[in-house]
Amino acid sequence: MPRVSVIITTYNRASMLGEAINSVLSQQYTDLELIVVDDGSTDETKEVLSLYTPHLTYTYQEHQGVSAARNRGVECAQGDYLAFLDSDDLWLPNKLYVQMKFMENHPNALICYTEEIWIRRGMRVNPMKKHKKYSGMIFEYCLPLCIISPSSVLIARSLLEEAGGFDEELEVCEDYDLWLRISACYPIYLIDTPLIIKRGGHEDQLSKKMSGQDRFRIKALVKLLEGDCLSANQRELAWKELNRKCEIYGKGCIKRGRKEEGEKILALAVKYKPQNKAEFHKCT
Repeated sequence: MPRVSVIITTYNRASMLGEAINSVLSQQYTDLELIVVDDGSTDETKEVLSLYTPHLTYTYQEHQGVSAARNRGVECAQGDYLAFLDSDDLWLPNKLYVQMKFMENHPNALICYTEEIWIRRGMRVNPMKKHKKYSGMIFEYCLPLCIISPSSVLIARSLLEEAGGFDEELEVCEDYDLWLRISACYPIYLIDTPLIIKRGGHEDQLSKKMSGQDRFRIKALVKLLEGDCLSANQRELAWKELNRKCEIYGKGCIKRGRKEEGEKILALAVKYKPQNKAEFHKCT
């Protein structure tokens, strides 16, 4: 049984997929299995994967989105730890070795992630201040936007199963949603070394194709507030972030002539606003 299951999800990225696979097969840490989930590709993905047949497990599904593909990979996985790699990203050769060494040295840790190297249209760029990463109980830092790349994470299978996996109803921001659910209850540790390369700016990048991502972050925050896992302080922080996002997105809709949608979004912040301080404490 492999210790780590690596899951690559891909959709019509035949031109980049081979590099991602090679970055896994070149890892210093070798107690792993590689699972590639093809989310209904119509390009030359199968031909690319045929070159790696002895070295990976291949599974195909009709196009259902990245969350369903990742969850499908988890169902196929045998390892105690899971690592995800988007097919447009790359791992440095010591990525898994460093993370597994961290887990061995910190037996109570269930999840860790790493710093990143960013490449945009072939050029290295620096992340902005808002993308700064934190370590430990980082729930409040995960609220404004997603600071954790799935490609950088190593997570105990037991924790992902407890969290319920990726939400298949979210077209994007599914990672934002999952890290919020986990960081509300568990520390997420940062390895302050760049161990992955994130490549962006290409036309088929999902976050580039999907406009209005705050619409999906709002859905994630509403789901969180409807649950019962938050402490008093976390509930207050989550509502404040919901209120901020609803105001920005709702007013933007109205300004662009989508009055009905905008008014519904603005009403959400009112709906979930605690009426008094006691409501902040209902989950403590």
